[in-house]
Parts: sequence; C-alpha cells; structure tokens
Amino acid sequence: MPVVAKDKADGKEHVHNRIAVLRAERGVSRRELATALGVHYQTIGYLERGEYSPSLHLALRIAAFFEVPVEVVFSLEPFPRLGST
Repeated sequence: MPVVAKDKADGKEHVHNRIAVLRAERGVSRRELATALGVHYQTIGYLERGEYSPSLHLALRIAAFFEVPVEVVFSLEPFPRLGST
C-alpha cells in the first residue's frame, strides 16, 4: 500500500488536484465552475489551493463536469509537474 504524503506543518493528509489546470485548458472561470456545481465560487479556490478536500459527491461532480475520470482530477499523491519527464 502506498504511503500518503502528509503536510509537515499540520500532519494532515491532502488531496491533490488539477482543477486549476483543467479550468485553464477549457477557459472556465472559478465562478462558472461553481455555478455549474452549485457551490460558492470561493469553494473552488479553496479546493484548488488544497485548503479543502471535496466530498466524494463533489469530487465526482467535478470530474463529470470536465468529462474525465475522477483520478485525472484528484490524487493522494502529488501530480508530476507539467513538462517534466
């Protein structure tokens, strides 16, 4: 079983995400995504910065919005940097 990375500052597990990347690729604002999901636009910012982990239901709705599998959007491990090999 893989070890889940924890933040050294608070010792909590974090859910990493690609919401900002997906939004940028598709030209979707935080407010537009929030409206489509029925959440406050600040929630999207909290999610993108890793300050808030989504419920399973919200994570699935975000993945459905972008029409990708949930594991494309969220991971327990950090995503590799774009352009790195």
